[in-house]
Amino acid sequence: MDIPFLYQTLLKLLIGVPLTLQLAVSSVGLGAILAVMLALARLSGLRLLAWPASFYVFIFRSTPLLVQIFLIYHGLGQFHAVRASFLWPLLREPYWCALIALTLNTAAYSCEIVRGALLSVPSGQIEAARASGMSNFTLHRRIVFPLALRHALPGYGNEFVLMIKSTALASIITLMEVTGLAAQLISESFRAIEILIVAAAIYLSMNFIVTRLVQWAEYALSAELRPPPAATSGQGGTV
Repeated sequence: MDIPFLYQTLLKLLIGVPLTLQLAVSSVGLGAILAVMLALARLSGLRLLAWPASFYVFIFRSTPLLVQIFLIYHGLGQFHAVRASFLWPLLREPYWCALIALTLNTAAYSCEIVRGALLSVPSGQIEAARASGMSNFTLHRRIVFPLALRHALPGYGNEFVLMIKSTALASIITLMEVTGLAAQLISESFRAIEILIVAAAIYLSMNFIVTRLVQWAEYALSAELRPPPAATSGQGGTV
């Protein structure tokens, strides 16, 4: 095993890590906002809102992410109205096309995670909150959303891991993230095995950190997972 070559490859591929993380974090963050709006639309009971949201989820979950990237990067530029619009400075750049495609795709999957989490909130707690006089806004702010967040965390962590791996598709439209740099190094050295092993190790390391952070957040937000506080002697007892 050529350790010096692996080390030099690692140094070169680490240059692409910031772009990989930037694409993943930005798409998951923007996708979360869109996912909440889609989930609320689907749960609204209004067909005018629920049907378009369901159609959106169906389209983006049923087509490959690579096709969606190609449609945005190569397809939109064929329309004169798009090229003449104020959006063209963004849509002609591969970075923004990749970010838009990743955001729209993850929003469709995250919508179902959020919708499932909202539906998992026990109805008894909602009825108790309403019986105590909470307004609808307060009910969602203090009861529904905190409980739904806890229920959504495992699924959302899984979606985050999938998005980190999905950023590799951005290399297809010339973005030099980890996979893009790996492909460039392979074309220069023809040592595919070593380079791809290093690239896989980098993705593995990033996803290991993400899964540990999600587990920590789940532990911090779930009181039933933490041990009960130990009784402190001499405090609050008899004097």
